[in-house]
Amino acid sequence: MRAWVLDRPGPVEREPLRFVERPDPVPGPDELLVRVRACGVCRTDLHVTEGDLPVRRPGVTPGHEIVGVVAGVGAAVRDWAVGERVGGAWLRRTDGTCRYCLRGAENLCPRSEYTGWDADGGYAQYTTVPAAFAYPLPAGVADVALAPLLCAGIIGYRALLRTSLPPGGRLGLYGFGGSAHLCAQVALAQGATVHVLTRDEAAQRLALALGCASAGGAYDAPPEPLDGAILFAPVGDLVPVALRALDRGGVLAVAGIHLSDVPVLRYESELFYEKELRSVTSNTRENGQEFLDLAARYGVRATTHPYPLSQAQRALADLKAGRFDGAAVLVDDGIDLTPPTASTHPST
Repeated sequence: MRAWVLDRPGPVEREPLRFVERPDPVPGPDELLVRVRACGVCRTDLHVTEGDLPVRRPGVTPGHEIVGVVAGVGAAVRDWAVGERVGGAWLRRTDGTCRYCLRGAENLCPRSEYTGWDADGGYAQYTTVPAAFAYPLPAGVADVALAPLLCAGIIGYRALLRTSLPPGGRLGLYGFGGSAHLCAQVALAQGATVHVLTRDEAAQRLALALGCASAGGAYDAPPEPLDGAILFAPVGDLVPVALRALDRGGVLAVAGIHLSDVPVLRYESELFYEKELRSVTSNTRENGQEFLDLAARYGVRATTHPYPLSQAQRALADLKAGRFDGAAVLVDDGIDLTPPTASTHPST
């Protein structure tokens, strides 16, 4: 198969990834072999490629927004069959026995593993996915449209939950890329008023087209105080800006896995009146399935920009430079993108 590998992290402009031939992976006893049909390009992939996230596996293949078809099953797999449509996401595996897993917070498991960081991901023609962490996918929706839902959508939903937004609340989104534009659709469908703060003019236009109440610059004040806010941009300087925009009792959730340093906070103007600053760490499988169900119910759709698999490095560079709104998706050259009309998996 063909796959992208990362030998030595560095600026994406210097092309640290290599497109190589590798043996097809062999699934473990509890894993699925997946023929990758589409893989979303996530900002976390950029952080891995450039070394913002420390290397965990030399020569790793990035990518964790995977839509594919089961091409083989491990000896212990009982609930999946060859030919079924399947999704793979960032959270790859947990131990299932630690106190966090046992209390329903598997996203905090100290021995958790991640696709495209601890194990090879979807920037390839084949990959493996632990069966217990694979997602059944709805029929009738194109692979490219589904791919960004499997991380950008799921983590945006987790971040929305972390804001504890009241019904009909006022939500601010700082940054409006792949994750934020999916989160906005869920929040709007649930009755929130959404204000978008981003420097990108194309993203501002997309926000207004989706029904957001306003779209301004990243450092601008929203037109009204916010009950909750989510910081999607990996820019620590925006933390005090967003905190100042909160109303009394408001919550700011930081959605990224990486954030530049946060400036000193002023208690009186940025934290007083019971404002809260919360981080977001991955998601649980329950979060993932909840979001996919809501996305189907609300008709959430990603704004996508397909790239051939062979152009993964260019897609990452375009992501870094802000050359597109929505989300980039890698598609293996020559794959038929017609969405399947049926699924045999009992969970769909």
